[in-house]
Amino acid sequence: MKPLDPRLLRYARAARGYLALTVALGVVTGALVVAQALLLAHALGSAVADGATLPRVLPLVGGLAGVVAVRALVAGVQERYAHRAATRAVAELRERVVAHAATVGPRRAAPADGASLVTLATRGLDALEPYFVRYLPQLVLAATLTPATLLVVLGLDWISAAIIAGTIPLVPVFMWLVGVMTQGRSERGLATMQRLGAQVLDLLAGLTTLRAFGRERGPVARVRDLGDAHRRATMGTLRVAFLSGMVLELLTTLCVALVAVAIGMRLVYGQMDLVTGLAVLVLAPEVFNPLRQVGAQFHASTDGVAAADRAFAVLEVPVPPTGTRPAPDLAGGAVRARGVAVRARSGWAPAPLDVGLAPGRVVALVGASGAGKSTTVEVLLGLLTPDAGRVELVAADGTATDLADVDVHGYWRQVTWLPQRPVLEPGTVHEVLGSPDPADRDRAAALTGLDAVVATLPEGWSTALGTGGTGLSVGQRQRLALTRALLHPSPVVVLDEPTAHLDAAGERVVLATLAALRDAGSAVLLVAHRASLAARADDVVHVTSAPDPTGSDPRGGAPSPRDVPTARGGTAAGVAPARATGPVPTDPTGGTR
Repeated sequence: MKPLDPRLLRYARAARGYLALTVALGVVTGALVVAQALLLAHALGSAVADGATLPRVLPLVGGLAGVVAVRALVAGVQERYAHRAATRAVAELRERVVAHAATVGPRRAAPADGASLVTLATRGLDALEPYFVRYLPQLVLAATLTPATLLVVLGLDWISAAIIAGTIPLVPVFMWLVGVMTQGRSERGLATMQRLGAQVLDLLAGLTTLRAFGRERGPVARVRDLGDAHRRATMGTLRVAFLSGMVLELLTTLCVALVAVAIGMRLVYGQMDLVTGLAVLVLAPEVFNPLRQVGAQFHASTDGVAAADRAFAVLEVPVPPTGTRPAPDLAGGAVRARGVAVRARSGWAPAPLDVGLAPGRVVALVGASGAGKSTTVEVLLGLLTPDAGRVELVAADGTATDLADVDVHGYWRQVTWLPQRPVLEPGTVHEVLGSPDPADRDRAAALTGLDAVVATLPEGWSTALGTGGTGLSVGQRQRLALTRALLHPSPVVVLDEPTAHLDAAGERVVLATLAALRDAGSAVLLVAHRASLAARADDVVHVTSAPDPTGSDPRGGAPSPRDVPTARGGTAAGVAPARATGPVPTDPTGGTR
């Protein structure tokens, strides 16, 4: 990122007002610095050269004290509003990053590693606070105070101004060298922190599974190594920053010393009056001070600058076009995918396949890990655009509408999605279920076994739960989510490995829930690993991946899905053949799909 990237002002509106305030305070500070130097020079010059008494110099001393007080007040105002602006700008930028990532999808926002996006939106952007509080004010002062004081020195003594003008370019050169060295280290430190965050998130997500197999201490060494790497990267950045700060201090001190020697020699030979000499001596350090502070505070901003660059990269990912047509009523309708495939790093996952969801039928997606089952679900939900094939929504009258042309929000209102880890809002158990009729609630709870869970809670249905269902075990949250799905059935229900955290008794609950959803007329899509779960499905679709084909798209893009081998060993001629072990679903109008 540039010292002041215009994208920061575009994406974080709070930074605009703060920048205007900083510029105004910089102008005021420049005027106060000049006034302070002139008052101090006249007071000392009058006392030393002219032998002025205390009553004569007292007004100058009073004015000097007032200037110092106002300068301290300006610095306090700058510090106070810097913290406020930093908090608001970081919050606004974080909100934009999260909202944009949700709009474009995590696969597009962070194609390499989705966990790094989580680290960026949490701890990463917090590093912008030093940039606002320390670095940006000094940068503005360097752009306003330095040229203003240099002009004043020029008006007082052109020789001293020439010395300063000749030596001052050395400071930006050294700052540039420092920036090049520190920026690379900061980027590596941010990457290390993101890897550390991703490792910890993966560890926390799979901790229950690791504990079940007695392997919870296995990743300790890896996390420790990543933590040590982040520590070394951070200390390396600080080491370079402190050494470069010493170099800048030495350089500016030598430059000021040249001005002082020239003034001293001319004072000895009577070529300059004492008041002018004192004024130039006081102003000379003020010319270099903003530049020196920019160099000294640069290390405090580099982590934030690297995080901001990463945030801008996410925000500049183009939003895919969205449809505007209203979604058809899927009550009695269907969802079908024809030849859908998604390009992965090493090939296609999934390879072209057909999936058909019809009312009152359960479709199971089975396949090896990494074959593309979750990706297929994202495609069917409209969360991911396939690289080949299409998804259609079929109304009860047989009218088919391409999902790409549909307003997905209208489609999502007709879908119930139950991921492996259910998303539960805070509230009482009764409120989380949607405050249904107690009789319907009790019947659904008896089917899923939630009634036995509620019986163990201290306040029964009125027991308060935290965010994500805190207060219940993972299996109990799954039963709660299944009960909610039964109480509010949708035309399309998607269950992503619903038995992942359940025992044999919990598996029987899921099987009973599947039967209830089928009887309610819902089209159920099931991601299954257990054979017992897939055996209850009406149709089983085997999801496979395919390696990189030898053919390529004639336009120079991704290889054509026609060249991708299907599960049968042939090629997909436009639409891949269905790979369902059960009967092929039929349209509500009677046609086969």
